[in-house]
Amino acid sequence: MKTTAVRLHGEMDLRVDEFELPALGEKEILVNFITDSLCASTYKAVKLGTNHKRVPPDIAENPVMMGHEMCGVIVEIGSAVDPKWKIGQKIIIQTALKLESGYDPGYSYPYIGGASTYAIVPEIVLERNCLIPYNGEGYFKASMVEPLACCYRGFLGCYHTDYTTYTRTDGTKKGGKLAILGGSGPMGLGCIELAYGFAGMAQVVVTDLNQVRLNEAALKCSPEYALERGCELTYLCTAELEDPVAKLLELSDGGFDDVFVMAPVPALFTMAEQICREDGCINFFAGPSQHDLQGSLNIYRIHYDGIHVLGTGSSIPQDMRDVLKLIETNTIRPAALISHILGMNAYVDTMMTMSTPTGAKKLCYTGLDIPLIAIDELDEWGNKDTLYAELAGIVKKNGGLWCVEAEEYLLANAPKI
Repeated sequence: MKTTAVRLHGEMDLRVDEFELPALGEKEILVNFITDSLCASTYKAVKLGTNHKRVPPDIAENPVMMGHEMCGVIVEIGSAVDPKWKIGQKIIIQTALKLESGYDPGYSYPYIGGASTYAIVPEIVLERNCLIPYNGEGYFKASMVEPLACCYRGFLGCYHTDYTTYTRTDGTKKGGKLAILGGSGPMGLGCIELAYGFAGMAQVVVTDLNQVRLNEAALKCSPEYALERGCELTYLCTAELEDPVAKLLELSDGGFDDVFVMAPVPALFTMAEQICREDGCINFFAGPSQHDLQGSLNIYRIHYDGIHVLGTGSSIPQDMRDVLKLIETNTIRPAALISHILGMNAYVDTMMTMSTPTGAKKLCYTGLDIPLIAIDELDEWGNKDTLYAELAGIVKKNGGLWCVEAEEYLLANAPKI
């Protein structure tokens, strides 16, 4: 079976390759991947090459497949695989296997990664119960499950204590106040959707230094939509504020119950402590590429105000299953995270621009040959090509968000690689 895949050959050496997959093993599954969403974590692996903890040392001789936010269809099953898996079944993969080696699909293996047309799911993924069936509509929603599950794990990781009864409650504070610092990017959008769709927050304030990015975020996750869900949502540009901490304390009436830090900036970590209420929880969600990144906190407050500090990153398989249920019940909208679509041949150039990210999630249709296209620019593309004019009309009917109808039309009519 031939496949086309994005592979890492070395530091900043990312290529679209066509090559032959090996024969399928008796405990392996062959998957045709339809979608893969680009992630900043992949860019870190591309930038660091073999210095990345998940990238093997021999990629110059044995390049590895990229992509860990994938959704596909089973097309062949090894003879010794559990019969619960069926040809034609849609699947996603929990790629954080938690192996001692640190190796995971989408970073470390030559034949499994979402940025491919066909790939082989190895036995270890099945052993760890990390192959997960997807029964929902379309494919793009499931490609958002991995980033949303990471956000979901962030909400679950927080905790609070009622000191009148000395009982601890896991999770962000129900009906509480949440600050998402540096939160106008895709993971920030995921946290916003979960804040009012799952966590039941009464107030969310999202900060960024870039007003344009905040405006784009507000189009995807609008304050009006949040209010319908019982949540007051505010976007705050802190670039020109003389005292951002004072403004945030004012907006929250004295501080936030939970604070997520979405950018690997030490000053934001310090700010998080300054705006956190007593018994508040700070989640340093951002993943820095610098191994010795230092930050400062008021240790007095950590102790006497009982502020909890934690960091979360990847999810576990159950998180992905839980998020799938939230999607299937329309509790959250994965489409709110998607700002662009692209085909396989645009993957490398798009990934290389992620040092200065724009928009939100960029969704690759691995079997298609289309350029990188912003969803809110489909009208402009439609002036040149009726394919995009039709897509623009479909998206407009859906409130400007990507949708199953648009995906189905794209897959049926766009040029193939």
